[in-house]
Amino acid sequence: MNLALTLTLTSLLFFTSAIAETFDSNPKFPCQPPHHSSYPFCNISLSTTKRALSLVSLLTLPEKITQLSNTAASVPRLGIPPYEWWSESLHGLADNGPGVSFNGSISSATSFPQVIVSAASFNRTLWREIGSAVAVEGRAMYNGGQAGLTYWAPNINVFRDPRWGRGQETPGEDPKVVSEYGVEFVRGFQEIKKTNVLKSSLGNGDDDDDGDGGKLLLSACCKHFTAYDLEKWGNFTRYDFNAVVTEQDMEDTYQPPFQSCIEDGKASCLMCSYNAVNGVPACARQDLLQKARVDWGFKGYITSDCDAVATIFDYQGYTNSAEEAVADAIKAGVDINCGTYMVRHTQSAIDKGKVSEEQIDRALLNLFAVQLRLGLFDGNPKQGRYAKLGSNDICSSSHRELALEAARQGIVLLKNDHKLLPLKKSNVSSLAIIGPMANNISSMGGTYTGKPCQRKTLFSELLEYVKKTSYASGCSDVACDSPAGFKEAVAIAKGADFVIVVAGLDLTQETEDKDRVSLSLPGKQRDLVTSIAAASKKPVILVLTGGGPVDVTFAKTDPRIGSIVWIGYPGETGGQALAEILFGDFNPGGRLPMTWYPQSFSEVAMSDMHMRADSSRGYPGRTYRFYTGDQVYKFGTGLSYTEFDYKILSAPTRLGLSEVILQDSSSHKKLLLQKGEGELRYFQLDDLAVNSCESLRFNVRFSVRNTGEMDGSHVLMLYSRMPRVLSGVPERQLIGFERVHVRSSEMVEAEFVIDPCKHLSVANDVGKRVIPLGVHDLVLGDLKHSLSLEF
Repeated sequence: MNLALTLTLTSLLFFTSAIAETFDSNPKFPCQPPHHSSYPFCNISLSTTKRALSLVSLLTLPEKITQLSNTAASVPRLGIPPYEWWSESLHGLADNGPGVSFNGSISSATSFPQVIVSAASFNRTLWREIGSAVAVEGRAMYNGGQAGLTYWAPNINVFRDPRWGRGQETPGEDPKVVSEYGVEFVRGFQEIKKTNVLKSSLGNGDDDDDGDGGKLLLSACCKHFTAYDLEKWGNFTRYDFNAVVTEQDMEDTYQPPFQSCIEDGKASCLMCSYNAVNGVPACARQDLLQKARVDWGFKGYITSDCDAVATIFDYQGYTNSAEEAVADAIKAGVDINCGTYMVRHTQSAIDKGKVSEEQIDRALLNLFAVQLRLGLFDGNPKQGRYAKLGSNDICSSSHRELALEAARQGIVLLKNDHKLLPLKKSNVSSLAIIGPMANNISSMGGTYTGKPCQRKTLFSELLEYVKKTSYASGCSDVACDSPAGFKEAVAIAKGADFVIVVAGLDLTQETEDKDRVSLSLPGKQRDLVTSIAAASKKPVILVLTGGGPVDVTFAKTDPRIGSIVWIGYPGETGGQALAEILFGDFNPGGRLPMTWYPQSFSEVAMSDMHMRADSSRGYPGRTYRFYTGDQVYKFGTGLSYTEFDYKILSAPTRLGLSEVILQDSSSHKKLLLQKGEGELRYFQLDDLAVNSCESLRFNVRFSVRNTGEMDGSHVLMLYSRMPRVLSGVPERQLIGFERVHVRSSEMVEAEFVIDPCKHLSVANDVGKRVIPLGVHDLVLGDLKHSLSLEF
């Protein structure tokens, strides 16, 4: 979330002075006795709403305006210190924003794997535990005066295009997986629960929801709302791009993660994105922002991405003046601007009649309500609920173990010919590890990485297993423009029992504000891999880094490359996790959360937001749900060192949809009209009676047997294939997933609860959810079960 625009000198001075006040080992706090503790907004017996109203009523208009920046100014006469809203916590605390600083007694924080790697675990419990661990460290850093309470994570945009530089930050391409990751992370991050970590730190205050969402441990922010997934491609940048999205794609691809994050995750912040959506800047889309509040029940504050209010006028030319841009954003529902644009232009907007003070008050009520829920106005934090959280709760052994487990579960085995892996220690007297990322700690974290607790590379961790391990970079950097280092790399490869080549991407290739133009390995990396494979005594092990897919068809089909392992950006414990997997101390079970496309896909315009394929214009579609072209690796690909067999134990073969579930007579007439035009093809969800969806739910129960010799975890993925009774039906759709651990030669049972309204529905061409009638195939691995939905 880099600042998009060059700030004026005044803006920089504003930031610098406020931040300097914010970071203090003994930070100031509101409601400090004896002079500032008697205001009604300090009275903890009052409701959040009453306290927020009291606070707003005491502010002058100039004071109100200074609160509309991420660096909110102090109000000395009320004893309110400055507050920094912008802190980052995507996969651990990070100092990308001004809210987190490692320049103090706390100099590091646990660096978990990048989100795309954790997502590959398909483990909801793990996702929530990561959110909770990051939140504990966030509160501890706040107590030390080195962080705020409001964090701008998670990123829940769908990974629509494989070239997107920030796809690594997301949970992948499937709306259901992205939705569920967002819900689990937010719940873990925000919820106040008496875990072992927090039991000794919690006071006796209640956590009841007084109508404003309840108390918060920390505040999480679902971003970037909406249809944001382009940084810089061709003539387009994220600041001026207009995402043209159909109602159908909006309903069943782009919006579900945000709806779930609010309705189920109860996120307390929503961030609107830089781009326009169908001609209107996202931060000026009143219809979308109010849909979140009114239809989805959002209780929290809405922030712009950094200087996204400025882009409304300066980049997109949507308004005729800065004042109009500010007014449009505030009236649409934006409460705070990351940057100083609102601070600088709101007074003028009011003077010109573009926006009213009452509308400013509405924004402030949302902002202060979240701060109140966080306990910011409840007195001295050193005497509060979380007072005991401190440096001992950061970089703890339990958090490091959790980061290690996330890396283990997220690493994906893509190829393992002739069971090259796992390696047996007794058979390995020497190793060679080659590649520019093999001994580089900076390539481990991905975007939004803070200061890791430990700094160990892939090479250093392999030394723990095989003392005679040699290293050569092969290329001077990931761009690999020159073969000058190949000779040294080939020489050490010839002398080793086994060779590991580390290739792929780092942040010089994919990052915020930088999309890729190619899906191939950068520069001469492919030549390096093939040179080493030709020189090695045995088939080599190819380890791939990076968040975005790469076309490694050459390696997939080359018998000299025996195994391929994707590690993404595995975080500070990634080297240990990889070593454990290579030597069989951990059985890999991760699955790809995104499709790996061939290089030819780079000819598809990244600016084309359509999800569905269109053969009339040679458009192949996007993601496993709609893509019709060739694939290097499919969504959900992932091998194990053992084998698993499935058996469906129970599932209905027919589901009757009775007329009694219709909402009213008009709904009945619509169905009769549809039937009069031919066979009844689908139900529209809007026509179903309240609570009828619950009555339609059914269970699918199955068994999983480990038929191999090694214990292992396995991700069960249940898909549906719908009858093609309307246009735009997915090729297949993930409707359930679960990670289970099965011991060798043992069997476990698992069960999915299927809600036809959610899992067997699709958006029609006007964006309305419908349930197709007819035969739906439920697919689990090689098993297929047919279910007939009838009226």
